[in-house]
Amino acid sequence: MSDLGQQAYKPYWASTVLDFLLNQSDESSLSIMDISKRTSIMAEDIVFTLNQLGLLKIIQDVYFIAADRKLLERLAQKYPIKEPRVDPSKLHWTPFLTDVKRDKFSIHSKKPSVEAQENRGAGGF
Repeated sequence: MSDLGQQAYKPYWASTVLDFLLNQSDESSLSIMDISKRTSIMAEDIVFTLNQLGLLKIIQDVYFIAADRKLLERLAQKYPIKEPRVDPSKLHWTPFLTDVKRDKFSIHSKKPSVEAQENRGAGGF
């Protein structure tokens, strides 16, 4: 991601992660991947965001989120959720189809045979 793209996403990542930690997480132990799966933010971006917010502590190569509720609330005021929020019940997902079968008579769907290529190379038709 470009530096400008990262600057644009930082407030979104911060507000989403803080909202998750304050309102949606009732577990005492979470992994970065848990947060990533539930917020749809890449794990690397969550680590970056938590580090920028001063919430990420690393002890012997193990990451810890160290924050009490008051600190999270203070940071949430600094990075408020911007409206409008997406209502997940209104989203209708359909898979992106990449393997569209073509009509069997389509010129684009036919691959030249090995014999035809050999004949062309030899000057024959």
